[in-house]
Amino acid sequence: MSAGMNLPDTVRQFRDLYPASGEPVVWRAPGRVNLIGEHTDYNLGLVLPMAIDLACYVTAAPSKDGRLRAYSQQFQEVVEWRLEDLAAIAPRGHWSDRVAGVVWVLLRQGIPINATDLLIDSEVPLGGGLSSSAALGVALTLALSENRPGIDVAGLARAAEVDTVGLPCGIMDQFISVKGQPGAAIFLDCRSLQWHPVPLPRNCAMVVVNSMVKHELANSAYRTRVAECAEAAKSLGVASLRYAELSQIDGLDPVLRRRARHVITENNRVQEFVDAAMAGDVGGMGRLVTQSHESLRDDHEVSCAELDFLVETALNVEGVVGSRMIGGGFGGSTLALLHPGRVEALQAAVRTRYREFSGMSPEVQVSRASAGASRVYP
Repeated sequence: MSAGMNLPDTVRQFRDLYPASGEPVVWRAPGRVNLIGEHTDYNLGLVLPMAIDLACYVTAAPSKDGRLRAYSQQFQEVVEWRLEDLAAIAPRGHWSDRVAGVVWVLLRQGIPINATDLLIDSEVPLGGGLSSSAALGVALTLALSENRPGIDVAGLARAAEVDTVGLPCGIMDQFISVKGQPGAAIFLDCRSLQWHPVPLPRNCAMVVVNSMVKHELANSAYRTRVAECAEAAKSLGVASLRYAELSQIDGLDPVLRRRARHVITENNRVQEFVDAAMAGDVGGMGRLVTQSHESLRDDHEVSCAELDFLVETALNVEGVVGSRMIGGGFGGSTLALLHPGRVEALQAAVRTRYREFSGMSPEVQVSRASAGASRVYP
C-alpha cells in the first residue's frame, strides 16, 4: 500500500464490519528507519531513528456487548474476547497476541479495557525491518487507553512487545513512533531517554530497499546478541556496554570482543553522524552509514547475503554516498543515502540486479521523516 491511508475508506470499512458500534476514532503510529545506531538501544546506547511516512492505523469504537474484537486487514481475520477473560489470555503464536500484549500491560497499570471494536490496517511491511510491530503496539496502546493523560505510551508498547514475543528489545522503535518529527531524525540516549530532533539535509534522499526475506535465525540470533553483549559487559565489570571503552576490550573472548567493539564504535558513529547532519555534510553521513554496515556485518554478524548484496549494489550506483542494513538483521531492509537526482537510477539498479541475484523483486521506497503517533480521525 502506498503511504497515506484513505481515512474515509477506512471509516467506511469499519462501519461495515461493526454496524452496531459507536462513533469510530482512528489512531496512526508510524514505522521507522534508524539512520544509524543499530543494536545499541538494548545496550543503553545512542540511536538516530526517524519516523517514516508509512504507518499502522487502528480504528476503534465502543461496543455494546461486553467484548473486545479486533479485525486485521492484513490477515483478513477477526478475533474476540469477553472482557472478563482478558486477564487470562494466553499467547498462542498468532497475530492477535500483539493485541493481547497491550491488553495485559494496560490492565497491569490499572487502566481498564472497555468493550471495543478494532480495525487494524498497516502500510508498514511485515518483516521488512521498519518496525511494523512497534507501530502496531503504539497505535493499539493509544486506542485501548484512549490516550489517557500521563501514560507512557512508548514504554507501555515496549513492555507489550517484550511480554508478547519475549524479545528483549530496547525502547527505540516505540519511542520514535511516538516522538517522530517531520523533516528530522531523533537523537535518543537510551540510557537517560533524553532526546532532541536533528534536522536532515534537504539534499540527501533516503531510500529503503526491502530484501523480501526474513531468515528464521533472526529472532534467536537477536536474543543471542543481547546475551553476548550482557556477558561482555559483565566481563568488563560494567553495567552495560554503554559504559565501556575500546581500550578495555582487548582481553575479552574473541566473539565478545567483536560484539563490544560494534556497540562502542556504533555509539561513536551516531555522535559523528549528528555532527555531519547538522553541518550538511552528506558525504560524511554516507561514510558513517557504510561503516555501520561493515561493523554489523563483521563484528556483530547480523547481516546476510541478501542484505550485503543490496548494500554493495547501492554503493556502486553513482550518487549513492552510503548504505547499510537496518533493523535486527538476517533479512529485512537496507537504507541508502544519496543525492536526490539519483533516486531513479538506484531504483532501477537494485530491482534489476537483485532479481538476477535472488529471483525476487525488492520493494524500493523513498522514505521521509514524518510526525509521530496521533489521532487522525475525527
